[in-house]
Amino acid sequence: MGGSDENRHGVIGPMNPQGGLRGGKANPANGQTRRALSNINKNIIGAPVYPCAVNKRPLSEKNVMCHKKILPPPVPVHRPITRKFAAQLAENNPQTKKEETKSEPVDIIIIDVEEEEDGDFNEPMFVQHTEAMLDEIDRMEGIEMEDSNDTEEEEEEEAVMDIDSCDKKNPLAVVDYIDDIYDFYKKNECRSCVPPNYMENQPDINERMRGILVDWLIEVHYKFELLEETLYLTINLIDRFLAVHHHVARKKLQLVGVTAMLLACKYEEVSVPVVDDLILISDKAYTRREVLDMEKLMANTLQFNFCLPTPYVFMRRFLKAAQSDQKVELLSFFIVELCLVKYEMLQYTPSQLAASAIYTAQSTLKGFEEWSRTCEFYTGYSEEKLMECSRKMAGLHHEAGTGKLTGVYRKYNTSKFGYASRTEPAGFLLL
Repeated sequence: MGGSDENRHGVIGPMNPQGGLRGGKANPANGQTRRALSNINKNIIGAPVYPCAVNKRPLSEKNVMCHKKILPPPVPVHRPITRKFAAQLAENNPQTKKEETKSEPVDIIIIDVEEEEDGDFNEPMFVQHTEAMLDEIDRMEGIEMEDSNDTEEEEEEEAVMDIDSCDKKNPLAVVDYIDDIYDFYKKNECRSCVPPNYMENQPDINERMRGILVDWLIEVHYKFELLEETLYLTINLIDRFLAVHHHVARKKLQLVGVTAMLLACKYEEVSVPVVDDLILISDKAYTRREVLDMEKLMANTLQFNFCLPTPYVFMRRFLKAAQSDQKVELLSFFIVELCLVKYEMLQYTPSQLAASAIYTAQSTLKGFEEWSRTCEFYTGYSEEKLMECSRKMAGLHHEAGTGKLTGVYRKYNTSKFGYASRTEPAGFLLL
């Protein structure tokens, strides 16, 4: 079998642009003008490589990019995805390639559609798990928000102000050991208290006489312009002496009061009134010798123990804790001085009287009951512990301008004390 003419040099001419062969006519001597394509293909495949044939080189990466047809970017899908359509996508594509996850984000709108009436539709597991996780996250966030709000409220409620921070540079405020001082006062205030029924041991005097004496001494104290500490110490010395020294005659009761003021002035005042002034203020009812003898008797009976806490000591500290203004301060002192006159108020300790007076004054001026956490911390008394004493103080305030013992009311009905006695009492605290 002869070789094919296509592999011979000069037989196959160059290609015609129309797809034909230039000079490609067969030799008529062969007697065959056209051959089947199958034979040509066999001859081409089976023939050896012609030396003039040109081997095609593989296209470079650059050429490949040039020859490739550039496709437009995929158009984002805006079709709403329902639960049913999402389930179909999950069944058709159970595994997602990493390359797909890196593609551009697609705007997806998830719409909840009511289930079909037949109820055959079942949500995929990953959809159920996702919804459960989201619900759990929302629930935990809600719990955390509630806990944080409760914590903030507790912190706000339990916040206690440092009332001594502004006085750290004041050496007279003794900030370093002021708390120790008042702890000592609280422990020793019981020594300044007297039995609330000590008048039962006095056969010749009673609580009404005591009230008249104290009311008169308040006027004397105001006329001599003495310190406030002197008044409170004077009343304390009188009660302590009468509680210990029994059988005090009725005509000597005023002498006890005058002598107690003399001792208090010697302890508190810089300029002490002379004995003659005290005799004169008592309408010369006693002689100088009687005053000096009673001074010796009282000092020895009390064992020269004059340094005991009074309500005034606690008033200054508690007013600072209450961040009070002048109105609250004046009204508080007015109320606590009303208690000095009343014998029945001896049942309360000095610190409790001071705290109750401030609580009553605040409630009177503001129109509602108020006792801050800071006040409770520094006084050591809760609102419940002060309520009983405060109600009695409100009653004393209501009756201050009536009756015979009006010395305190007239004292605080002046411009010097801001007309504090004219303040309307707290009606909601009255029994």
